[in-house]
Amino acid sequence: MAVAEPGPSDMKSPMEEPRVDAARVAQWLADARTRQNFPVAAAGGLLAAAVSAMIWAVITMATNFQIGWMAVGVGFLVGGVVRVLGRGLDKPFGYLGAGLAFIGCLLGNYLSNCMFIAREVGLPVTSVLTQISVAAVPGLMIRTLHPLDLLFYGLAVYEGYRFSFRRITAADINHVLQPV
Repeated sequence: MAVAEPGPSDMKSPMEEPRVDAARVAQWLADARTRQNFPVAAAGGLLAAAVSAMIWAVITMATNFQIGWMAVGVGFLVGGVVRVLGRGLDKPFGYLGAGLAFIGCLLGNYLSNCMFIAREVGLPVTSVLTQISVAAVPGLMIRTLHPLDLLFYGLAVYEGYRFSFRRITAADINHVLQPV
């Protein structure tokens, strides 16, 4: 039995492979970078750090238990706000998100401590916040720091960094690809 050789009409034409047009990539990056807004990302991230710290303190008071995983939520929220508002592609947005996530964690623990002190001495939280000596804050934070807090702070910083960057979508990629 003879096998027929494929003829020219039987051959499938190779699919056109998309290629990256360097000029289009450069233009897309330039356009994306002009839409970045670091000051708005910083303001929004700072607000997210403060709000998440307050939520952390309220949940800590309601449960009477310090939940370290809430630090990861702080990092996620701060990083997400920095990404959405800043539309950043560059590393400074990641550094901003990481730093603000760390500040949010410290503030969450500080507010929790102040709320516990207020409950213990029978004062409103605002009185404790306004009357506590600035010099006493580091000692308070060190005395109430648990070694496991460092792990959760590290996770929060990582999440704050990781989520602060704008994600490149399939539509973005398709925009810079063109057929051969």
